[in-house]
Amino acid sequence: MEYQDLIDACSEEWQAYTEHDFVMQIADGSLDERCFLHYLKQDFLFLKHYARAYALAIYKADNLEDMRRALPTVQVLLETECNHHVEYCKKWGISEAEMEQEDEAFGTVAYTRFVLDSGMSGDLTSLYAALAPCSIGYAAIGKLLLQSDITKLDGNPFRSWLEMYCGEDFQSSVAKGSEHFNSLLADIELNSKKGQRLVETFRTATRMEIAFWQQGFDHVKQEG
Repeated sequence: MEYQDLIDACSEEWQAYTEHDFVMQIADGSLDERCFLHYLKQDFLFLKHYARAYALAIYKADNLEDMRRALPTVQVLLETECNHHVEYCKKWGISEAEMEQEDEAFGTVAYTRFVLDSGMSGDLTSLYAALAPCSIGYAAIGKLLLQSDITKLDGNPFRSWLEMYCGEDFQSSVAKGSEHFNSLLADIELNSKKGQRLVETFRTATRMEIAFWQQGFDHVKQEG
C-alpha cells in the first residue's frame, strides 16, 4: 500500500480537512485575525510536540537510514515553522516566552497526545500514520491554494503563512518524507489487520486536524 491509499480510505474526512473554511479564508485574506492568532499560538504548542514525535521516530527506527530521515523534519519544525509563528506573533506584541506560557486548548492536547501515544504504543509505521495527515495535508493544502483562484497574496495579512506552505522548500521536504512513509507501507496490505489499523490511525489524526481548524473559529465565538 501507499499513503494515497490511506487518503482514499478517508476521503470524506480528508476533503473536510484540506478544504475547511478556515483554510479558504486564509487564502482570500478574509479570516478574522483573532481566529488566526489563536490558531497560531496553539499551532506553536502543537509543533513543539510534533517535533518531539519526530524525535521519537529516531528512537523507534531500527536502522540508521530511518533515523537519518527523521532528522531534517525535526530541524524544519524547530527552525522554520516555529520561528515563523514566533515572528508573526511579535507583530501583535506577543513574545516567544508568552507563547510558551499559553494554555493548551483541549483540541491541542487531544491531538498531540494521540500522535505521541500512537508512536509509544505502536511501531515506526504507526507513528508515521499519525504524523502524516499534518505534513502531507499541509502540503496538499499548499498545492491546492497555489492553484486556486481565490488565493490572494497582495494585501493578504496571512501571506507569510501561504508562502511558507505553498513554497518549494516545504513542498520538497514533505515529498521526501512521503517517499519514506511509502517505503514503510510497501509490504503492508490495505485490507490486512495491520493495514486497517493504520487507516483508523490516519483517519483519527485527520479528524483532529479538522477540529484544530475549527477551534480557531470556536474560540472567537466564545469571546463574543
